[in-house]
Amino acid sequence: MHYAAAAQFFAREGHLTVPRKHIETITTGDGQAQRDVALKLGTWVDNQRRRAGTLTPERVELLSKVGMRWA
Repeated sequence: MHYAAAAQFFAREGHLTVPRKHIETITTGDGQAQRDVALKLGTWVDNQRRRAGTLTPERVELLSKVGMRWA
């Protein structure tokens, strides 16, 4: 879900420089089962950057596609 929030933020803002305390709300589900979910995107992005050395190459590539800055 956090990746979807990161992609949504990137599509809207054009970057992934997310303030640490930023909360991103995404809509999950479909039809009548839709609900809004608030995610601590800023914390998650910061954690991904800090753990860059332990992420799989696939994860790094996926995050790079939505504008992740690693340094």
